[in-house]
Amino acid sequence: MNPKIYILAVSCFVIGTVELIIGGILDIISKDLGISVSTAGNLITIYSVFFALSAPILLNATAKFERKKTYLWTLFAFFLSNILSAFSVNYGMLFTGRIVAAMSGSFLVVLSTTMASRMVAPEFKGRAIGTIFMGISASLVLGIPIGILVGNAYGWRAVFILIALLTAVIMIGVQVMLEKAAPPPVITLRVQLRSLKEAKIVATQLSSGFLLAGHLTLYAYLTPFLRTALHLNTAMVTAMYLVFGLAAVAGGGIGGFSSDKWGSKKSILTIITLFFVMMLLIPFSVEWPIYLFTAVIILWSALSWAISPAQNNFIIQMAPHNSDILLSLNTTASHLGIALGSFIGGIVIEHTSIIYNAWVGAIFVLIALLCSIFSVTRHSESQNAEKYIHP
Repeated sequence: MNPKIYILAVSCFVIGTVELIIGGILDIISKDLGISVSTAGNLITIYSVFFALSAPILLNATAKFERKKTYLWTLFAFFLSNILSAFSVNYGMLFTGRIVAAMSGSFLVVLSTTMASRMVAPEFKGRAIGTIFMGISASLVLGIPIGILVGNAYGWRAVFILIALLTAVIMIGVQVMLEKAAPPPVITLRVQLRSLKEAKIVATQLSSGFLLAGHLTLYAYLTPFLRTALHLNTAMVTAMYLVFGLAAVAGGGIGGFSSDKWGSKKSILTIITLFFVMMLLIPFSVEWPIYLFTAVIILWSALSWAISPAQNNFIIQMAPHNSDILLSLNTTASHLGIALGSFIGGIVIEHTSIIYNAWVGAIFVLIALLCSIFSVTRHSESQNAEKYIHP
């Protein structure tokens, strides 16, 4: 596999840290800015909404531009967004910084995925995409635990300064390591949206959205969940995020390998089914010995990241000639799901108990499973790519 893919994976590592770090430092931000935890949680929701909507629009707006230069300018915008967040004097400025980070981060993930898939032979596409998502999941291993430690030691603003510095290093790496890449054929946004007329494709996008809605219903509030349900201190919460992250990295690799080895369809159905079972078990597992609870968390984490390579590989196989379009739309669906899950999770906390977040999330996961069953059992009309490429 082309080693240059790893610079894209490292870039996604930094992006993943920005997207997910808020969940680890929600309590610090809420205290410092004088807002509730659920209001601080809206920083995740707004990020996900703009992350969802930006990728297809920016992909269309930059369709004629050379990919490496586009990637570097987008990284620069991402850098500036974190500077703005770091020096925010109020919630509104931080809110704005999150929006800019979401827009640029969304586009970078789609660019990374599509560029990586073009750097390898067809039989390695699943693993290439898996490598990109291992970069994102690796942010759980190092990015989020380090962010929690830095946030507790030096304040939450220091976290965004650190991310800005890492982004600058990535820009240098991309400039040195990557070659120029021609843009794909220009396809208008109107034509892109035609793909949503096919039930199989819509079901695939809905599956991604509902799965992440279920996941984020709990994961967006994992820190308060661990503190409330298990009474863990900061060191133990950090250790749990480290365990979660290690499992996530393994899950991303396993998902890519499984997709190449046994096929995307079988992998998708197996992963979502097991993920649904883990969501049901989590509320029960808080009463079990800590090692059993940790085992459930490890499986939950691995499965949550194993699905992305399998799902993206399925999309590429389903419509190889317009996969850029569908991958960007899948990013949209996924992050609308994240926004929905974090929003619903906040409602559950305010009106009942955080212990029920996993069960509410499991309802969304079950819907995702039904959508996937529908999708993988239908014949794809998109094999005839010309249907969508030409108006």
